[in-house]
Amino acid sequence: MEKTTEEQVQDGSPGPRTEVASARIGDEYAEDSSDEEDIRNTVGNVPLEWYNDFPHVGYDLDGRRIYKPLRTRDELDQFLAKMDDPDYWRTVQDPMTGQDLRLTDEQVALVRRLQSGQFGDMGFNPYEPAVDFFSGDVMIHPVTNRPADKRSFIPSLVEKEKVSRMVHAIKMGWIQPRRPRDPTPSFYDLWAQEDPNAVLGRHKMHVPAPKLALPGHAESYNPPPEYLLSEEERLAWEQQEPGERKLSFLPRKFLSLRAVPAYGRFIQERFERCLDLYLCPRQRKMRVNVDPEDLIPKLPRPRDLQPFPTCQALVYRGHSDLVRCLSVSPGGQWLVSGSDDGSLRFWEVATARCVRTVPVGGVVKSVAWNPSPAVCLVAAAVEDSVLVLNPALGDRLMADNTDQLLNAFVPPEEPPLQPARWLEASEEERQVGLRLRVCHGKPVTQVTWHGRGDYLAVVLATQGHTQVLIHQLSRRRSQSPFRRSHGQVQRVAFHPARPFLLVASQRSVRLYHLLRQELTKKLMPNCKWVSSLAVHPAGDNVICGSYDSKLVWFDLDLSTKPYRMLRHHKKALRAVAFHPRYPLFASGSDDGSVIVCHGMVYNDLLQNPLLVPVKVLKGHALTRDLGVLDVVFHPTQPWVFSSGADGTIRLFT
Repeated sequence: MEKTTEEQVQDGSPGPRTEVASARIGDEYAEDSSDEEDIRNTVGNVPLEWYNDFPHVGYDLDGRRIYKPLRTRDELDQFLAKMDDPDYWRTVQDPMTGQDLRLTDEQVALVRRLQSGQFGDMGFNPYEPAVDFFSGDVMIHPVTNRPADKRSFIPSLVEKEKVSRMVHAIKMGWIQPRRPRDPTPSFYDLWAQEDPNAVLGRHKMHVPAPKLALPGHAESYNPPPEYLLSEEERLAWEQQEPGERKLSFLPRKFLSLRAVPAYGRFIQERFERCLDLYLCPRQRKMRVNVDPEDLIPKLPRPRDLQPFPTCQALVYRGHSDLVRCLSVSPGGQWLVSGSDDGSLRFWEVATARCVRTVPVGGVVKSVAWNPSPAVCLVAAAVEDSVLVLNPALGDRLMADNTDQLLNAFVPPEEPPLQPARWLEASEEERQVGLRLRVCHGKPVTQVTWHGRGDYLAVVLATQGHTQVLIHQLSRRRSQSPFRRSHGQVQRVAFHPARPFLLVASQRSVRLYHLLRQELTKKLMPNCKWVSSLAVHPAGDNVICGSYDSKLVWFDLDLSTKPYRMLRHHKKALRAVAFHPRYPLFASGSDDGSVIVCHGMVYNDLLQNPLLVPVKVLKGHALTRDLGVLDVVFHPTQPWVFSSGADGTIRLFT
């Protein structure tokens, strides 16, 4: 009964008539039999849902299809029929034929009785009196007159055998007779002294009871006078919280022990003592007996790792402001420094003598000596330009060859469109050593050479993809290798052996393949702000310094995560450097110190690098909260140069 709901049956009043919606269907129960529920539709146990997509709903006795009635009424027509037809509430749809049927009064009454939880038959009385079939009176005739079994009056042989077995076991002592139970309850003292045979003695982790604190002089009935409280102390004691008081009672003095009254807090203290015993944590903490010396990793002694710089040998004085950058010539004879006083100074390494001063008219942010031993060139980053100088130091023949190499360039007929302008130096500038000026239009923060000495990478303080430019000296070409930016670039470095370019942004270091023009690796230093970058001469390891005083070592063959993170400095790291020949690396920080570490990289790929700090070198004075600004190693000797904010350069040997 699909359309009949509980509300429809209960709200409406039953009508006096019952009729079938379609006149062509005859008496519904004319040909009814006990094995067929509905004689008109002969589909049997086939689910009626299978006929949902067909125009008919089954077959009659003659095999003809029983078609569904046409349902052309929409919901509005159904609503109007519901309003107009007073018998709509007692109309249901026959699922076997799809026809509408109106329920009789007897059927409505049956539905209502079933909905209210009553029996369907009106004449059924569920509360009829019970009939006692078997009474308690003794009758003449038995209920059953079956003769009794033989086993009910003959002793059992099986039970006799069981009893004899048990008697034999009791005689042999195999079965002990049960002792009568002791009705008195048994108590266990949790904190009793451990007897090996006692129950608690078998517990391996038994904890003895907490001892009561022994009474002191203040608890005596006649304490010394210094233990008695004055009036102010007594008032202060009464104002304190009970948990904050040193003593839980007031010391009092009595003439004799007979005059001592009963203790007022006796029951309370006994109860607290019972709570202490009951709530004591019965758990033993296992302490591991470890020698602290065993926790320190076994490192070689520093004297076994020599040579490395240990003491200050020379101080190069001459700059009037902080010295930002340093670079050493490939032969190790000359040193160039750039300062905020607007000058470049060339020094002789062995004597600390300033052999040449070149005024550049601006702050020198970065300086780099060409690593090629065949030419004598220095690149310096000053404001928005890169100056290429020929200092003409040392071999005259090499200086002349350098000038010939620069003058051999023939400019093309149509100058290509480039991100930088190449300008020849004027005659006055050529007198002080300047040869070329590369103008960028944006401030230059770093300049670095490729290992061959022909290519030059610069970092610009700008937004976008033109932060890194690569210049070719022999053809005077400039190009921007990147199409889009990945954050503010801090440092760049060329790989010493392969065509890779390392670009350090604030949070990551990206390794690009220049020939394939693709990203090879992305190193995650886990630092807040990367400040400096250096590549191992073998090319498989990289170190990064950061402003949050961390030095991070990466093994490129191992992982993109740090192999080791060193936190030796107290303040921000400004510069890191590898030694070209010795297994040394150094870091300079704003705390005014240079820390030299032994960093041995093994040829065996299965052996991890050995990193051991060997020396802390101090000498620079802190100026404007700045310490060491740059660190560079000598190319052949185990010496390290450092430049500081105090305007000096120091050589440690």
